[in-house]
Amino acid sequence: MKQIMTIAALGVALAVSGCGKSENAGGTVKREAGNWKTDIKLVKFEVPGMPEEMKSGMKQMMEGASGMDQCFTQEQVDKEDIAAELAKGPGNGGECTWSKKEVGGGKIDVAGTCKANGQTVDMAMNGTIEAKKNDVTITTKGKVPTGGDMEMVLQMTSVHTGPCKPAGASAT
Repeated sequence: MKQIMTIAALGVALAVSGCGKSENAGGTVKREAGNWKTDIKLVKFEVPGMPEEMKSGMKQMMEGASGMDQCFTQEQVDKEDIAAELAKGPGNGGECTWSKKEVGGGKIDVAGTCKANGQTVDMAMNGTIEAKKNDVTITTKGKVPTGGDMEMVLQMTSVHTGPCKPAGASAT
């Protein structure tokens, strides 16, 4: 289960960390500073041999992160660099090699292989990136330690909801 969680965290971390800036000639799209609400939907989760109660637990955990509010200051928005985030990989312990990296003109379409904590997964992110809304589908595929292939598809939608909330808003 821990290794499956690593795969799940990989997709979420990459998507959340780099949803703001474009790197190609299609024009720079930056998220607007302020409060953003992110919803996560687990669209598909297939792991051979995993009991249904564990799958349900994973779905609850992923969707439990829905409704998360984040405050992004103008300084944070100005420093966002999706190209740098994509190159680093998840957290500080992994790296990704991208076979496709098209980010610009309000769209993201990337695919590649990421390594973290001794695991290798194929990952793809596809969707739209706008100043006030991001809608990205993240597909992660890899081998599970018990044998077989796993596949997870997440839908992440982030919407600008206005100025940062003064109390209780978390900063990233």
